[in-house]
Parts: sequence; C-alpha cells; structure tokens
Amino acid sequence: MGIVVQLKNQINNSYFQLKDSVEDKLILVEEKIKSKLLSDVELVKKMSEYHLNTGGKRLRALLTLGSAKLCGYSRGTRDINLAACVELIHAATLMHDDVIDNGSVRRGKKTLNKVWGNHSSVLVGDYLLSRCFEMMVEDGNIEVLKLLSSTSSKIAQGEILQLQHKGEVDMLEETYLRIISAKTAELFAAATKVGAILSDMKTKEKDALEFYGRNLGLTFQIADDTLDYNSELKLFGKKIGQDFYEGKITLPIILLFQNAKDQEKEKLKDIFSKNIKNENDLNYSLSLIKKYNIIKSCYQKAQHYINLASNSLSIFKDNKEKNILENLTSFSLERNF
Repeated sequence: MGIVVQLKNQINNSYFQLKDSVEDKLILVEEKIKSKLLSDVELVKKMSEYHLNTGGKRLRALLTLGSAKLCGYSRGTRDINLAACVELIHAATLMHDDVIDNGSVRRGKKTLNKVWGNHSSVLVGDYLLSRCFEMMVEDGNIEVLKLLSSTSSKIAQGEILQLQHKGEVDMLEETYLRIISAKTAELFAAATKVGAILSDMKTKEKDALEFYGRNLGLTFQIADDTLDYNSELKLFGKKIGQDFYEGKITLPIILLFQNAKDQEKEKLKDIFSKNIKNENDLNYSLSLIKKYNIIKSCYQKAQHYINLASNSLSIFKDNKEKNILENLTSFSLERNF
C-alpha cells in the first residue's frame, strides 16, 4: 500500500518537479512576458497587468523549457523567449475564448471582457498575438515561425468548429476530438516540439516530443471538461457547470447522450437548445451523468492518451527530465488545480 501512495505522490508532484527543474528560466520567462506586454496605451497596460495578476500554471511555457532541457539545450536564451511566446499565444486565445463564450470568471477572477467589455478584450488579444509574431521573427528560425504561426491558425479554426457545433448534443465524439485537438492539443504539441527544434534534434526526436505534447494536451482537455461535471471535486477558479451554462458540448455530454434512453435524449436536446439554462437543467444532467457512470468513462478515454504520450518518450535516454515528463501525463488527468 505504501508503494501505491508513494507513486501517487510522485505523479501529483510532477508539475512542481518540472517547475523546480527550470525555475531560474521560468523567472526570466515571466520577466519577458511583462516586457512584451508593455504599452504606451493606458488601457492595454491596465488589462495586461490584470491578466498577469490572474496567474496560471504556465504549463505550456514549462513544457517548452522542460523539452529543451530534455534535449540538452544550453546555448542561450531562445528557450526563454519562445516559452514566453507560447504562453502569450495561450493568453490571447483565452481572451478571445471568453468573449465567444461570454465567460465571466477565469482562475477565480472576473474575465477581462466582464471588466472592460468585449471590444477591448478582442483587441488586447490581437495585440498579444502581434507581439508573439514579433518574437517569432526575432528568433529567426523558419521552422519555429512556421510551427507557431500554423498553430495559431489551427487554434482559431478549432474555436470556429466549436462555435459551429454549439448546443449540438448529438455531436460525434470524432468532432469533439477534432475541436480539442485544434484548440488545446496543438499548442501543447508546438510547445514540446519547439524544445527539440532549439536543440537541433533529429526528425525522430522532434516528432516524438510533438506526439507527446499533442496527447498530453488531449488528456489535459478531457480532464478539464470532465471536471466541469464532477461535483465530487472542486477545481480552483472553475465552478461546476461553467461549460454547461455556456452551451459547450464536451465529452461527458457526448458519452451521456450515447448511453441515455430515448426519453432522456429528448430532454437533453431540449435543455441544450435553450439559450439560458437553469440549475434544474444542470442537476438533471448531473443526475444522468451519475446514473451512467460517465465520469469514469471519460477518465478511461483519457487514459488511452496518457499511454500514448508516455510511450512516445521511450526513444530518450532515462534521466530526471524524462521521468518528470512521463509522470506529467498522469498529473494532467489527476490534478485538482
């Protein structure tokens, strides 16, 4: 029993182990982000500072730094610059995401669009993306520029695809995977691949880290979507039912619809066709999710991507960095923050 507890603690600590292993560089990433958010326009400055103060796990930046370290990068500060760039792409997409979803809370604080309005939020998101492209050009590597610009394009397409299928309770699981692959997993994949590109790794290593990042991202998003319906867990900054009220169709609802009886399916269709859903609608959906054990099914689906991600690192020699990244796959599923 002691070994099981030990292993669980190791998995739960993997995020903090990764953070500790690149702590000196992460501090410089934060400084780089602050410097890139500076502006002579007072509103841009205010909104940028507010966003920075909301915090965040900086997971994508950590993945860039960790992957570069795994590949032996030690020749300069390109990993710091590009880790900041990846994080700013993520920040910009969050700003746009909150406008589309009419989100009101993120990381326990009011969203930018709730404080300053949609117009300002969209434009500041655009400003962040513009700064990102400046940073890519400054890096001077065509492969990096091509990868990150392509990733930004795919994220936008993922947002549009999700909007196209909003409220579509009978959405195919394949469509859902396409959405989260574009919206979330692509940036994870880019973050990890950048680390290999910086280190002049061979194609095999680049592809392995890209594959690792993509499957880690899929695991992360499935876990995030599942937490929205898991009333037994509390996730800091995210209240139960946020996706539900925004009308997002995610894996728990897709699997629920697949398992539900005809009468229950009709009721679910009625609920998700409504512009405004109430607490009774959420409680009904949660009761069905419990009835059909949907949370467990979601985690079983995610386990498949954990295995793919972990196995993809087998081409790298055993060391501390590899061990941390392997354990991070399970952290992405089992985290509680």
